[in-house]
Amino acid sequence: MEQFVVKDGKQLRLGYTTGSCAAAAAKAAGWMLLTGREKKTIGLHTPKGIDLTLHVEEITRGADFVSCAIAKDAGDDPDVTAGALIFARVALKASPGVDIDGGFGVGRVTKPGLDQPVGAAAINHVPRQMIAEALHREAEAAGYDGGFAVVISINGGEEAAKRTFNPHLGVEGGLSVLGTSGIVEPMSQQALLDSLQLEIHQAALRSRRLILAPGNYGLDYLAENLKELREIPVVKISNFIGDALDMAASEQFEQVLLVGHVGKLVKLAGGIMNTHSRQADCRTELFCTHAALCGASRETCRALFEAATTDACLDLLDAAGLRAPVLESLLAAVQLHLDRRAAGAFRVGAILFSNQHGPLGQTETAAQILNDWKER
Repeated sequence: MEQFVVKDGKQLRLGYTTGSCAAAAAKAAGWMLLTGREKKTIGLHTPKGIDLTLHVEEITRGADFVSCAIAKDAGDDPDVTAGALIFARVALKASPGVDIDGGFGVGRVTKPGLDQPVGAAAINHVPRQMIAEALHREAEAAGYDGGFAVVISINGGEEAAKRTFNPHLGVEGGLSVLGTSGIVEPMSQQALLDSLQLEIHQAALRSRRLILAPGNYGLDYLAENLKELREIPVVKISNFIGDALDMAASEQFEQVLLVGHVGKLVKLAGGIMNTHSRQADCRTELFCTHAALCGASRETCRALFEAATTDACLDLLDAAGLRAPVLESLLAAVQLHLDRRAAGAFRVGAILFSNQHGPLGQTETAAQILNDWKER
């Protein structure tokens, strides 16, 4: 791939995700299966809007299937999957629809709360959509009204997965097929912080009030649940919670509201102000600790400690009848650490939610800030 971004004064090459590889391989195999011809390159339109032309490798034909592979290119981003061959084996089936499963080198979900249910191949929903859409287009072009059975595999995936978070998350036996945009963009922390500083400065030119959201989930939650706050500047801050709060102080904001997924913001209850998993990941430990403080049984605490995700923790708390007190305890700890970081420069609070469970609650100061903003 020969597209670049410039970060920290360096030109860095973009790459493409395992999801794009899987979709392109499936598309190529589907085309060859339906036409009876062979294809050496395949085009793919990614969710990012970037069109790829990828080389097709390791073509194998059977009586009722075609298998081929696309080599993963991570660009200048360090990635354990760089260079791996992502295979798609595509067969026809009489009934409509696209069935997608994982083969060798693709992990299997063993714990609840992940993108896919327990027992499913760890192929996330966006790659699944990309695969299905690509094959539907090939079927339409060929006048084929049946369906497809697809198996995605990754050479060396089982060994490479040992160097990822998959074993901890409850994905066993291989890698996950990931990607929401289809494109891998190399990350530069200083460049991200510089951009964040500029955005917060621009927001300060408009208002003394500020909303910070770690990612797109927070932005979506705001758009759907807090439409009355649409006039207040919103800045997406990635994992840099502490840095963003420091910047808000330097810009002399008066009130700041954090809105984010529980998987990110629960880490604030432990005083963690950079929420990237490489920096620290104590989500389930925090749930376990606060559940113990609220009287949870030893069995519940152990289950929380071993849970794969915060959604899984919430399910366990619901089963134990402890969701409300544990969230109250966690939110109080979040507020404590936010106040310590703000150090009196401004009032700050946090709103937490889950994609699966919806709104989870807000800190005491967040409730006060919201009431104040809604009255204006």
